[in-house]
Amino acid sequence: MALSNERKSAIISDYQREGTDTGSPEVQVALLSAQIDSLAEHFKVHAHDNHSRQGLLKMVNSRRKMLSYLKGRDVNRYSELISRLGLRK
Repeated sequence: MALSNERKSAIISDYQREGTDTGSPEVQVALLSAQIDSLAEHFKVHAHDNHSRQGLLKMVNSRRKMLSYLKGRDVNRYSELISRLGLRK
């Protein structure tokens, strides 16, 4: 369920804004989206895992807050990130 170090490094390198960027909203939202996707696959097999579902809801809310922060700061970066991740249409 947790992301491997290789997968996490690949996501960070894809979404970072400069060489040492690991904490920008783009990187954080991309990492949360990958974790959410892996949990969604987990729930296809384990439908009654309510403890993990609570963690999933926390991640979704955290991602929503970061996206609203980014939308308020820079709409262009927000729309680019949404289109790259395929979150909204």
